[in-house]
Amino acid sequence: MRDLAGVAALVTGGASGLGLATAQALAAAGARVAALDLRPGEAAPGILPLACNVAEEASVAAALDAAEAAHGVARIVVNCAGIPGSMRLVGREGPVDMTRFAQVINVNLLGTVSVMTKAAARMMALDPLAPDDERGVIVNTASITAFEGQIGQGAYVASKGAIAAMTIQAAREFAAKGIRVLAIAPGLFHTPMAAEVPPEVVEAITSDAIFPRRFGAPEDFADLCLSMTRNPMLNGEVVRLDAGVRLRAR
Repeated sequence: MRDLAGVAALVTGGASGLGLATAQALAAAGARVAALDLRPGEAAPGILPLACNVAEEASVAAALDAAEAAHGVARIVVNCAGIPGSMRLVGREGPVDMTRFAQVINVNLLGTVSVMTKAAARMMALDPLAPDDERGVIVNTASITAFEGQIGQGAYVASKGAIAAMTIQAAREFAAKGIRVLAIAPGLFHTPMAAEVPPEVVEAITSDAIFPRRFGAPEDFADLCLSMTRNPMLNGEVVRLDAGVRLRAR
């Protein structure tokens, strides 16, 4: 979809960080955006804020219904909703707290799958668009921790690794209906979640970056997301967005 004018889009985690920047970029390109978030932000030109807990199926279905009523069925879906998950698999107090572990999986992984599949099912009923008979595109958020999991990040690594692994599988499954599936694996970005990263880890990551030696800006993520949306030959790929950094073990 090279022309996004009037196209309906959904962005989860759309009230802050990567999601907010993506919602704003899509709206600036002419898309009609529904920004889903646990704590929705203020309405803005082209952006409809909607309350949604991605870990609750009923909440996801209700948000998709509201977005569809306002803008029609979304042809663009970007999943940015997520929570941090710093915890050792075995720490000073013993094995990991499975309730905490499951919470990270429920939001980051199952929430992404819930939105992706429910949105894709609606997308499949749309008329295909020329010239490639495309019906839509879904971009999920993985992480470079999916490939270089750091000590103490077990739950987060598990959630993001699964998203990365599902990318080609979902792309293959949805291909017959003209729906592309991609994922972005960001490094360290200026987002509210970055506040959870210990200063020594931040220093290690930025000092190891090839170029540029800085945190990523949410706008960098949004730019790539729009490029993915507009390029029909991109499908089934997990694209690292990390300035060339490779994570240390800790």
